[in-house]
Amino acid sequence: MRVADAIGRELARLGIDQVFGVVGSGNFYVTNALVANGARFVATRHEMGAAMMADAHARTTGRVTALTVHQGCGLTNALTGITEAAKSRTPLLVLAADTARPHGTSNFNIDQPAVLRGLGVVSETITTPESAVHEATRALRRAVVDRRTVVLNLPLDVQDAELPDDALPPAPLPELFPTEPARESVERLAELLRSAERPVFIAGRGARLSGARQSLVELGELSGALLATSGVARGFFVGERWDIDVSGGFSSPLTAELVSGADLVVGWGASLNTWTLRNYELLGAGATLVQVDEDPTAIGVHPPRVDLGVVGDVGRTAEATAAALRTTPRTRPSWRTDELADRIAARRRWRDEPYEDTSTGDLIDPRTLSIALDDLLPAERVVVPDGGNFNGYPAMFLGVPDDKGFCLTLAFQSIGLALSTAIGAGLASPGRIAVAGVGDGGLMMSMVELDTAVRLELPLVVICYNDHAYGAEVHHFGPEGAALDTVRFPETDIAAIARGYGCEGVVVRRVDDLKAVQDWVDGPRDRPLVIDARITDFASWMIAHSFAGELGGTPDPS
Repeated sequence: MRVADAIGRELARLGIDQVFGVVGSGNFYVTNALVANGARFVATRHEMGAAMMADAHARTTGRVTALTVHQGCGLTNALTGITEAAKSRTPLLVLAADTARPHGTSNFNIDQPAVLRGLGVVSETITTPESAVHEATRALRRAVVDRRTVVLNLPLDVQDAELPDDALPPAPLPELFPTEPARESVERLAELLRSAERPVFIAGRGARLSGARQSLVELGELSGALLATSGVARGFFVGERWDIDVSGGFSSPLTAELVSGADLVVGWGASLNTWTLRNYELLGAGATLVQVDEDPTAIGVHPPRVDLGVVGDVGRTAEATAAALRTTPRTRPSWRTDELADRIAARRRWRDEPYEDTSTGDLIDPRTLSIALDDLLPAERVVVPDGGNFNGYPAMFLGVPDDKGFCLTLAFQSIGLALSTAIGAGLASPGRIAVAGVGDGGLMMSMVELDTAVRLELPLVVICYNDHAYGAEVHHFGPEGAALDTVRFPETDIAAIARGYGCEGVVVRRVDDLKAVQDWVDGPRDRPLVIDARITDFASWMIAHSFAGELGGTPDPS
């Protein structure tokens, strides 16, 4: 048996059942071996798209997904997506062909481990035919145990060798158990919750991975805490009376008011970065800040201070703290009053805030557009916002059914990721439509993957907030009087281009134009719908926050 075939067979046996990629000569055999052993392969049109589809699929399912790429240029084409996944701690296994040892004069030759190391991405390399399968399964084990992105470099000479009879056995996957918090830290957290007058919980990615929703809801009942999330965990508390939605840049005015008025903020598996606390404006001067995370190195990385760090699985920590509060309940009155519940119900959502509609008849206000689409599109959806000036409109004006109904890929702050992300999240969410909210700039970068969505007959809606510009730069630098010729573009008929790929395409300038969207919703939904929305030149409230975050460091929206 060829080593490449043995690696593909063993990875499939250990649970790799979904693979995305672009196949070339270097990754042909390993990819086909995965497929022959039961994995589903989705061929994309570009490695960047494959990386984001794999990232989104892994985030949505919680399982390791594979990406397969050619050596050299195939890997470099995928690097932005791989970096996004690595920064987000996505459990992703990248199978990257590599040039043979010694490299010789191959055009594909680059030092792949050095490139990946410079990006902060973990990589491993198969070294001999005897050790190759063991090394490949060890890389998978790292992705599973550490819940991170791991690139496995596959030199061609080792791949093509015959598997020897005395080859090392595969590295087994371990059985994992949640980290139990220390008793002292639980007692300290319980005491803080007993004495707090206005506690707020912020659940992040770690709370989702822990499956801690019900545990946190019950602890909220015992402690009187309001329930918020970080951006990536949006939807985690949907349906709960005390859900105040997202804390941070996407916060509605009421949510921002309530978080900033808290005297105790507890982050549950959340990095509590500049985005989640809106450049720390939402952290009151006298508020106590607690961070709960199973990774001790994550505590205190972003916030200017952490008053109590609790190392432990989010679910186990919430359960232990609830037990302590049942033994010795809090006696302070809760700020969970009927009056506050009514305020939350009335003003939790951005769409419930009054605004002056800037629509002109030829151009539509992006808020008006988003609210109308929220009403038209099926509630069972997964919403994927891209980066850019428009970012807050799909992120906060489109409702989501739960935390699996929202996929945010902004750890690297790249635009052009949402289309492919929506395809990957949509494939991982049978029965839901995938909704990508993109700008014209980001869509033009990634539009080739519309072909992938058409081939998959995916129920995908692409909302293109089209202002014929890189809007963030227009609205950030324009007030300075700067020349904007470099960030403005001629009008492009994106709907016509989309139809060329085989999508439904519609230009929307006013609400009446959305009848075509209703027709698509009422139809078979067997091909993507691209909405070319010509929006008013409106500056998003996210702009100042985004550029402040850029100057303040490297945000990690977890």
